[in-house]
Amino acid sequence: MQTLTPTNAPGLTLTRLGYGAMQLPGPGVWGPPADRPYALAIVRRAADAGVTHFDTSAAYGPDVANALLREALSPYPAGLTIATKVGVDRAPDGAFLAAASPDQLTAQVQQNLATLGVDQLPLVYLRVGGDGLLPPGPTPFADSYAALADLRAAGLISHLGLSGCTVAQLKAAEAIAPVVAVQNRFFLFDRSSADVLSECEQRGIAFVPYFPLAAGMELPHAAQRAALQAVADRHGVSRAQVTIAWLLAHSPAILAIPGTKNPAHLEENLAAADLALDGAEVTALDGISVLID
Repeated sequence: MQTLTPTNAPGLTLTRLGYGAMQLPGPGVWGPPADRPYALAIVRRAADAGVTHFDTSAAYGPDVANALLREALSPYPAGLTIATKVGVDRAPDGAFLAAASPDQLTAQVQQNLATLGVDQLPLVYLRVGGDGLLPPGPTPFADSYAALADLRAAGLISHLGLSGCTVAQLKAAEAIAPVVAVQNRFFLFDRSSADVLSECEQRGIAFVPYFPLAAGMELPHAAQRAALQAVADRHGVSRAQVTIAWLLAHSPAILAIPGTKNPAHLEENLAAADLALDGAEVTALDGISVLID
């Protein structure tokens, strides 16, 4: 399994193919899974296959994803990294809401520590909302990130990251405390965070696309679909596998964290880490976002 170590975090090594735990709770990322042993088996299979990079949040469930990861993986082996996100909470109807005041962030960090059963969180992302998917809250960005930097200085967090940020926010955060990873929306048909990815490449920061397969989001045009299918047919694999392989080939800074509750899909995702695309295929896929019918 390929790994990446951010330039400003020499003690942090992440598998380039990770596992995102957002799909482990019930429908709408709310409540327990229909089959808890089944969900635990998925997580354990990923770990057995060499994945040491798991992504979660106390907001998933809430607390359900964290509890499942803890039950499946603890006692945590050396080298395992569970990254979590703060700055977001859930409304009674399940909606995700910005919650990034210093007091709220402190409470969320403590919540993650308790539900994951650790004394220090390896990597904590501040969910910013700069990508427009999370409505901004009233707390200024710099105040939120400074509060997390204080919690890092207190020893509750090892490394800090940003989720859904702009280049300006990344630069502002770096002036406060090191950013080792950025988690932004980025996938084969949406390169809107290409400028953030470029900034991460220059700074040696890991870039982690969320929704790497764009599940439930935009569908490609027919021409895009055909171009992707041609590469998949050439290798005898699924389009999803090509999408993951393209992410890993597109930039050495990229880590992929596809999540699934389907064992067959998990095996496909794991196999995609070893799918080698040639230069012409990568170039063709790099240009796929501008194809139209």
